[in-house]
Amino acid sequence: MIALENLTKRFDGRTVLDGVNVRFEEKRISCLVGSSGCGKSTLLRCINGLERFDAGRIEVDGVSLGPTSRGGEDRAALAKIRAMVGMVFQQYGLFSHMTALANVMEAPVHVRGMARSEARERASHLLERVGLAHRMNAFPRELSGGEQQRVAIARALAMQPRALLLDEPTSALDPARKVEIIRLLGDLAKDGTTMIIVTHEPSLVRSVADRAILLRDGRVRAEGAPSEVLSSHE
Repeated sequence: MIALENLTKRFDGRTVLDGVNVRFEEKRISCLVGSSGCGKSTLLRCINGLERFDAGRIEVDGVSLGPTSRGGEDRAALAKIRAMVGMVFQQYGLFSHMTALANVMEAPVHVRGMARSEARERASHLLERVGLAHRMNAFPRELSGGEQQRVAIARALAMQPRALLLDEPTSALDPARKVEIIRLLGDLAKDGTTMIIVTHEPSLVRSVADRAILLRDGRVRAEGAPSEVLSSHE
């Protein structure tokens, strides 16, 4: 479970997140929707520690993080939270000099200290799971956008996170590739993967979400059934 309590974030005096209170339940798929600049991506980046916040608290499976200075206790909580959430970026973020297999193996080996043989086996399984068993030895430049995004999803899953955070996972893709990723996310949802997805794609929300959350001007304005929230947004 992930809970945000009175989460506030400012950039150069401008309030981007204004006292956000929201809970994300385990094995549920939540989609964050809203106009550009409403704070959706910033919220994700606060959850996994890529952005510090100014007020409030974040709790992930009992580990609580506040907006304190970077003391030892704070750093320890942040490290625990980062280990529990995986992040998938809009622009994939793959290492260009590594094959798909090596990209997925990298974090388990160098962050978790996993044996290379075990990491290779896990990476191979995950690439097969996302439909890329035949592309394990390809470099990012040899992959389509949809294939690169699938590698990025496999890479995030390799760390066995409690939740997966996805920032606009389909926005950089052409229509055919978007369908591929939506189908993959639907399969992950059936497996019980907890996901928080930032998106502008109504089709993605309708296909995979258990709940939609509408952000506007840095605040939660509506949450509930995807069809109802999308109607209020449109």
